[in-house]
Parts: sequence; structure tokens; C-alpha cells
Amino acid sequence: MASLTFEDNGHARIQFKASNGKCQTLRLGRVKKKDARSIKVHVEDLVSASISGSSPTPTTARWVKDLSKSLHDKLVRVGLLTSRKSATLGDFMKQYIAERTDVKPATLEAYAQAERNLLACFGPDKGLRDITREDAKRYRRHLIDVEKLSENTARRRMGMAKQFLTAAVNDRLVDDNPFNGEAAAVRDNADRYYFVSRDEAKKLLDACIDAEWRLLVALSRYGGLRCPSEHLALRWIDIDWAKGRIHVSSPKTEHHHGKASRIVPIFPELEPYLRECFEAAEDGAEFVITRYRSARANLRTQLSRTIRQAGLNPWPKLWQNLRSTRQTELAESFPGHVVCAWMGNSEAVARKHYLQVTDAHFEEATYNPTSSATEISRNASQAENSIFRNSRNDKDLRLIANHDESARLAYQDSNLEPSEPESDVLPIAP
Repeated sequence: MASLTFEDNGHARIQFKASNGKCQTLRLGRVKKKDARSIKVHVEDLVSASISGSSPTPTTARWVKDLSKSLHDKLVRVGLLTSRKSATLGDFMKQYIAERTDVKPATLEAYAQAERNLLACFGPDKGLRDITREDAKRYRRHLIDVEKLSENTARRRMGMAKQFLTAAVNDRLVDDNPFNGEAAAVRDNADRYYFVSRDEAKKLLDACIDAEWRLLVALSRYGGLRCPSEHLALRWIDIDWAKGRIHVSSPKTEHHHGKASRIVPIFPELEPYLRECFEAAEDGAEFVITRYRSARANLRTQLSRTIRQAGLNPWPKLWQNLRSTRQTELAESFPGHVVCAWMGNSEAVARKHYLQVTDAHFEEATYNPTSSATEISRNASQAENSIFRNSRNDKDLRLIANHDESARLAYQDSNLEPSEPESDVLPIAP
């Protein structure tokens, strides 16, 4: 029914008689003989289906679905196939998001934001096959110039666009991804770091409207928890008062093996705020945070307002910098792997996104060039009013964190300065 010919230059062509009786030639170009013979079999099946008015075999139908645009267009020109209807960007995005039932609501919201950006740039009727590499570059400019997004946010949106078009490639809606090669990795931006000192934290906590709001802030600044996911997942059964530990569930990292939860100490600075909410909780209460669980609760806006009420200026990345400050602070007194286990991240991530170089580090380095390293470390820590005064006290601190009363008293007698008020020693939970 069809003949296959190989030319001297290695090119192949298939000749066949169409349903209208005319001879047609399908030029394959330079292909392997094995592949050319396979194509010939499918061409014969398509010719037979065209003459009889029936459907091609399931094998040929699957083959047609997976065809490259180039070969598909050649089959269209010889009358064996009809032109593919190009999927539009609007329809594709709507279907893609609806099918992603495997991701969390926050991820779906991020997809929806990326969808709005794409449609604003290209329009819902833009064919997926019509999006070019130049369009991808234009989309990046749109994100920066029109949407006024930061560089890192624009990179995240570019990454999502690349993800969407990869799915379109996998569905054979397009042959290649025009967003490949566009920068999508988030870069470290030291300008958005901010170290929230203990003095600033105290002013902020004093300005909070209620005990639960104080605890939200304290869990980030002194517990190192991610807000809001880890705060809202915290239950009273997760609090082990006897051992001084908190079992923290981490929705953000639960899809990684062994990262669904972690154990965090009840740090002495955190305990009063946790105890305050515990004593005010209703009998049988399940969650630690109850008042701010609504999806309409904008914790970032509320925190910004509270910061201003405390007489401070809002800093970048409001909640993350509270957590970043705590990791930087803990890294001064505990091994890196221990701090990362408490914070729920890796040392590489900590170095790239959390650990900060603070003014205290410069003060420590220049405080007294003739002083020993131990004296410099001790003076810098006292200036910051940190409970982690030097490495000699690590054992005592661990005992305090475990609520050992005798160790606490011994620590108080041996380490507090005479002029330091006893109110600076935090109460220990039973």
C-alpha cells in the first residue's frame, strides 16, 4: 500500500495512494532505517483508515498522539491527519490547577498568582504553541516592570511558568519549553536580612494585643518556628512540659523523608508566653493557637501594625527574619547540626537563607584587640543580654531547658551579676 525509498544522501521518503486516488509523498528527511520502517507501518494504517472511514488502530492512535510537531505537520500536508488544535493558555492553566489535588492550599494560591501574571501578559487566548522564547523574556520584563515584583519573586514566577510548560510538553501539547534557560533559582539577598534584637523583640511583645498574639511572635523569635504553618499546627499534646520539649509538625517539609516533624526545646525565653496561653486555654482545647486560624487572618499585616505600635519600623520579611534571627543567635552557642535539627532545615539552607552577620559580630571582633577570644565572646554576649553567655554554661543551659530546679539555682548563683535583677531569670515551669 505504501513504498519506502532511501535516497543516496540518507534521506527517506514514503509514497502512497491517498483515498482520492492521488499519489502522495511523505518526505522524512535523514532518519534511521528502523524508524523509517516503523513510520511506514503507521502510514499504511492511516491510509487504510482514511479509505474505509474508520479509526486507526489503538497503536497508531497512541503513535499519533506522541508525534513531534514537525512530523505531525508533514502528515497533515499529505492529508493523513488534521491540524492539531492549539490549546490556549487560559484553558490549559484552568485545567492544570484543577488537576493538582496533590499540593497544599498555599501552593494552589501561588499557582493562581502565577496564572494571573501569565494571563495578564499574554491573554487567555494565547496558544501554547505560539509562546516563543522571546515571549518568555518578555514575560520576565512584564513581571519586573509591570507587576513590580522583586527579583526573587519574579524568579519564582518564572520557575512556575517553566513548570506549567513542562507539563504541556509531557502532554504533547507543545514540543519544547520556551521557558527553559530562563533564570528561576531564588538568589540570596543580604539586603533583606534584619536581626531583631532582644530589645526590639521585648518592645514588640509588649505591644501585642493579647496572649496568643504574643505567643505567635515568641514562637518565631524564640522558638524558630515557621509562621503560620507550624504555629497553627501546634497542639497542646505536642508540649512536653516535663522534658521541656515541643513536638513541631512541619507541613512545609512533610513530603521529605523524615522531615514531617522535629523536636524543639522549650527555650527559657519562650516558656512564659507558652505558659500564659496554657493557663488561659479552655478545658479540652486542642490547638495552641485558636484566635488566628481563619483564612482571612492576615498575620503579616497584623504583625506590621504591631511593629509600628511598638515604635519600630517594619523590617523586610517580617516573620522569616524573626526565625532567621533565632537561628543566628542559637548558632553562637550550639553546634550547627543541633541548631538545624531544632530549626528544621539543613546547614546549607541555613548558610544561604538564615544565618546573618550582625553588628554584634563586628563589635565582638573590634571590642578589644588585646583581649582573649574567650573574653571577647563573653563581653559581646553580655552586651546582647543573651542567656547563652559562653560555652562553659552549655551543660547548665541544657539542664535549665530540661527544668532541673537545682541546676537553675546553681546557674543563677554563679552567673548573674550582682546588679542584675532577679526578674531577668525566667520562671521555670513545673
